[in-house]
Amino acid sequence: MSRTVTDVPASLRCHRLLLTGAAGNLGQVLRPRLKAHAEVLRVSDLAAPAPAAPGEEAIPCDLADAAAVSRLVQGVDAIVHLGGVSVERPFEEILPANIQGVYNLFEAARIHGVRRVVFASSNHVIGFYEQGKQLDPDVPLRPDGYYGLSKAYGEHLSRFYFDRYGIETVCLRIGSSFPEPKDRRMMVTWLSYDDLTDLVTRALFAPEVGHLIVYGASANRDSWWNDDAARVLGFVPKDSSERFRAQVEAQPPLPADDPAARYQGGAFVKAGPFPFPTPSPAE
Repeated sequence: MSRTVTDVPASLRCHRLLLTGAAGNLGQVLRPRLKAHAEVLRVSDLAAPAPAAPGEEAIPCDLADAAAVSRLVQGVDAIVHLGGVSVERPFEEILPANIQGVYNLFEAARIHGVRRVVFASSNHVIGFYEQGKQLDPDVPLRPDGYYGLSKAYGEHLSRFYFDRYGIETVCLRIGSSFPEPKDRRMMVTWLSYDDLTDLVTRALFAPEVGHLIVYGASANRDSWWNDDAARVLGFVPKDSSERFRAQVEAQPPLPADDPAARYQGGAFVKAGPFPFPTPSPAE
């Protein structure tokens, strides 16, 4: 049974909450789950999101359009920012939403006095570390592609907006959030939808988070990430990928020399290179 706003303690809800990327895979998961935490849930995506239900506002927005983003952010108390390209693509496709867009969002937050952002970062900011290596949140970044680079930019940008303007941000380095893990790598990086929801909610409402980087994974048997920072939020994952082990390990393993089997970023480390735009010959 879905919870309503009146079922949730006042400390775990706000008046108006903005969810960007609401039409994406994780946006569609979180949209109904976050409604209980706001009197008004404002949802947005590049294309028009599904029509607004009671207690919702649905506003299409191009993140690369600064004026549109400013209007989108006006009047909200907090932001869950999932919007942008979520897979590896050529830089020209990453740039508008993932780099220009995240700047527009934080600048709008500054202008309109938003004090808390939950930024969907990614494990792909550290994708070129080898599998099995234990990583703290403060390790040097090693992005595995243009997507990972854009998320690294977002982490640094959010740090700047906290240091200079006091906007608190929790950067969630989300692992692999799907109904179930698809391969051996995801047995380590899997984050269930219930654990994702709990993590995002705690990131929204935990007091005095400052600028915090947290890895997002369930309580899987194996882990590559030291997530002591999650204790600041009180986040303790409840699910585990272990129940999927037999079906995953029935799949043929990748060859040992496959980069996707070596590095934490998996197949992202192999994407590209993409064709570089060249000028048309002069006529």
